[in-house]
Amino acid sequence: MPIADRMLRVDLSTGRVESERIPEAWLERYIGGKGIGARYLYEMAHGIPPKSPENVLLFMLGPLTGYTPGEQRYAAITKSPLTGAFLDSYSGGSFPGRLAGSLGTHLGIHVTGAAEEPVVLSIDDGEATIEPAAELWGIDAETTCERFPDAAVACIGPAGEHGVQYATIASDSGDHHAGRGGAGTVMGSKNLKAVVAYGSSPDGFADLRERYGERFAESGAGRWLTASDTLETVDFADEAGVLPTRGWQERSFEGTDGIGIESARETASGREREDDPVPGGFRVEDDAGESVPRGATPIALGAGLGIDDFDAVAALGAVCDRLAMDVITAGNAVAWAVRASDRGLIDRDLSFGDEAVARGLIEEIASRSTPLGDALADGVSRAAERFGGDDLIPTVKGMELSSYDPRGAETMALAYATSDRGGCHRRARPVEIEAITDTGWSPERQAAVVADEQDRRAILWSLIADDFLEEVLRGDAGAEWLAAAGYELSSEQLAETGERIWTLVRLFNLREGFGRDDDELPATLAAGTDGDPEGGLDPAAFQTLLNHYYEYRGWDRCGRPTTALLGRLDIESLPDRETPVADGTDTCGSQETQTHD
Repeated sequence: MPIADRMLRVDLSTGRVESERIPEAWLERYIGGKGIGARYLYEMAHGIPPKSPENVLLFMLGPLTGYTPGEQRYAAITKSPLTGAFLDSYSGGSFPGRLAGSLGTHLGIHVTGAAEEPVVLSIDDGEATIEPAAELWGIDAETTCERFPDAAVACIGPAGEHGVQYATIASDSGDHHAGRGGAGTVMGSKNLKAVVAYGSSPDGFADLRERYGERFAESGAGRWLTASDTLETVDFADEAGVLPTRGWQERSFEGTDGIGIESARETASGREREDDPVPGGFRVEDDAGESVPRGATPIALGAGLGIDDFDAVAALGAVCDRLAMDVITAGNAVAWAVRASDRGLIDRDLSFGDEAVARGLIEEIASRSTPLGDALADGVSRAAERFGGDDLIPTVKGMELSSYDPRGAETMALAYATSDRGGCHRRARPVEIEAITDTGWSPERQAAVVADEQDRRAILWSLIADDFLEEVLRGDAGAEWLAAAGYELSSEQLAETGERIWTLVRLFNLREGFGRDDDELPATLAAGTDGDPEGGLDPAAFQTLLNHYYEYRGWDRCGRPTTALLGRLDIESLPDRETPVADGTDTCGSQETQTHD
């Protein structure tokens, strides 16, 4: 199998499509997926507004896409409209494998510019064709996918068309999404309605796939997914006392049984990939059709909104799916509105536990049809700037926190604060140990746990493989698979590659105006909850923890990588974009973040 070593460049402003070879040094240092995507994004001039035609949007694969067991994935990489920071968002389903089969020896698609009218980008046999698609503009993600029965589709819905800052890129009729941070918003700003892949998924590495498939099925993650997929997360979070409830006012929900895994099993009509050793999500029917709710759905749209009926929660999730809108930010936006209403900051009568209120607000957001919907479409931080209430819902770098309340697991606060794309639980999840075990971790150990997992996931997302394969691949970081694909990298080299990728993304964010003040503990978390008024996190202790994290990473107290670190990781030769590195001073201050518009 030839190594994919080319990039397909598409300029939607000029209509030009070109194939170029990826520099060999980049492939050696960054491999693919997140790593190669980050290196291409760094070539973009700093300060580019996310919805500018000059912003880059990459659809990235890794050398293992289409081959490994578990869910196949691709990465959408860009500068986020929601945060203004680096964004990598991942999605599964049929699109990643078929995109791999369509791109030939290309590792991804590099999109710039903006079409004058809506278009689709058709990919087949290693070539891309830009085609008019005015008739698709205005229809939802499910209907858009159905227009291409012989292909796999990654598309936007009404949320992306209206510039909602957390619009997703949807596949498989809205069952799968590149979800957080607004990659779909960037796609909409370019008048790109869909990317359509006509090729078949690649076939190969049968022995490896069978052997690792058995390991995956027998692993802790594999057994958990087989039994419950990610929907059991709400049960775990409630039992551990880390379930964000009613707009982060409580850490447990009395209605968990009504939205938890047993309710999902009773309601489900089947599973995705039912014949796989580790099947996919639960299929659920509602009046509008079929959907596949994930673990974030009952957390953000159930407990987070005080709704205790699984059918109602799944239906809300399906609305977000068809509109192609991130369920986590959407749920937090609605929760912020309810709390702002209670505080008298907005003139709307809203309450928790009301599915109709939530549905109405989500539809207002997607269409920007009311002043409140328009404000919430820009995210919680922007709405709070307009109305007040910045202490109601926790955010990091402008992204709302997701599945776990770190007031019940303080190492998770560090994971959220240092996440490269904002308040995300998928860069590191120490909560899964800390919330149920008395770890006795010292601050130094907490810092190491977070940084090491971030690096492991950076390499996993450069291969690109299922998140949950991390347990199976941990022994050699995927070196055996890469050797079969023609890459000669040891597990030690791969570990350093993960650190290199994480550091490169840090440099991008520093260049875009982010600094120590953005690796913050949200004010919401310094206060307790209704059930535990004294349970807030200590800001001073958090700053000490952050210092240990920076020290472990080889960054200065301002969060800037040192020149020595860049030399060790062989990433000092970057474009002359005023790369911010440690300068020997401890004067950090707030840096002016670039505009997100």
